[in-house]
Amino acid sequence: MDLFEYQGKQFFAEYGMPTSPGQIAFTVEEAVQAAEELGTPVMVKAQVHTGGRGKAGGVKFAANIEDVREHATNILGLDIKGHVVGRVWIEKASDIAEEYYASFTLDRSAKKHLGMLSKEGGVEIETVAEENPEAIAKIWVDPVDGLNEEECKEWVKAAALPDQAFDGAVDILMKLYEAYTSGDADLVEINPLILTPEGNVHVLDAKVTLDGNSIFRHEDYAQYDETQTRDERETAAHAKGLQYVGLEGSVGVIANGAGLAMSTVDVINQVGGKPANFLDIGGGANADVMAGALEVINNDPNVKAIFINIFGGITRGEEVANGILEAMQRVAIESPIVIRLDGTNADEGRAILEPNLSDSLLMEATMLDAAKTAVELAR
Repeated sequence: MDLFEYQGKQFFAEYGMPTSPGQIAFTVEEAVQAAEELGTPVMVKAQVHTGGRGKAGGVKFAANIEDVREHATNILGLDIKGHVVGRVWIEKASDIAEEYYASFTLDRSAKKHLGMLSKEGGVEIETVAEENPEAIAKIWVDPVDGLNEEECKEWVKAAALPDQAFDGAVDILMKLYEAYTSGDADLVEINPLILTPEGNVHVLDAKVTLDGNSIFRHEDYAQYDETQTRDERETAAHAKGLQYVGLEGSVGVIANGAGLAMSTVDVINQVGGKPANFLDIGGGANADVMAGALEVINNDPNVKAIFINIFGGITRGEEVANGILEAMQRVAIESPIVIRLDGTNADEGRAILEPNLSDSLLMEATMLDAAKTAVELAR
C-alpha cells in the first residue's frame, strides 16, 4: 500500500519523528482555511501516488493567503503522470540549511534490510547513484539482530553528514528503522531530511509503502487501504479479495499463484499478444473464486479472450474443472476462454472439461499453446 505524503508523515510522527504541522484539503476553500489556521508562509503540495510532483507544478510556496488560493486552484485537478490531484497538503513552510536523503528497504539478494543515507538530498536518489555513487552510504541490517545505535552512528559518519546534524540524524534514523520494521513497511524514505538554520534535523517529505498483507496486525491500516489508487477493475477485484493489476491488453489472465500469473503475462507477450491484467486467484480455484475472477475480467471491455492457466498443487484438477464450469453458469461470459490445466489430478480435471468444450471454451495441453490460441482469438 502506497501512502500519500501526509499519511507517511503521520505514520512517521507515530514513531516520534519530527514533522512539519499541516492539514489536508480537498477544496480551495479548505486549503485557504488550513493556511489561515497554520499561518503563512506555507507549502501547497499535491497528494498523489507518484513522484515528480515538483517538476509538474504540484508543489508551490505560498507567501500569503492569495498565493494559497491561486496555487490550490491550479493544483487541484492537475494531472501528474496520469494521477489527477484530488487533495492537497497545506504545510507550514520550513527554513532549510541542508538537505539529506534516508531510506530503508529490503535487499532480497542479501536477505537483509538495506539502509541508504546521503548528504545529497532533495533530488532523485537514482540520479545520485548514477552521477555520484560514493555520496550514498549503505548499511545492511540483519533482521534478527536489528540496528543498534553504534552501527547507526558509524553509518552517519560514513555519509559525512556535518557535526551539527549528527545527533538529530542518528535519532531519526533509529526511529525510521523502528517504523520500517514494526510498521511492516516495504519502503520508508525521507527525501529530503533537512537541517534547519537552528540546527534541528527534520522530516520534510515522506514516502512509505506498507505491506498490505500485514493489515491483520494493524487495524488502523484500513484507512490507508481505502485511499489506494485503483481503476474500476482493480476496485471490483479488491472487493472480491482478488490479487489484480489492470493492464492495457486484450487477453484476460487468470492463474493460481503470483509466479504463474507473471509467467502467463510474459508468455502472452512472447507470442505477440498483450495481457489485459494480472490476476492471481491464489491456492483456491473453487466456483466462488473463479466466478469472481471471471466477472471482473468479463467487465473489462478491452478483453477479447480469456486465458485460465492453472497448475494444481494442493488444489486438485477435478476441483478446478468443476469450479470453472459452475462459474460459467453464474457469469455470462462474452469472450472465448482458453484453459490450460496441469498438475495434481489434471487428467481427471480435463476429463470433466472435455464434454463441455466448444468454440467458446477451449483447452490446450501446454501453456505456450494456450497462450497462442488465446492471442489468436483476441485478434
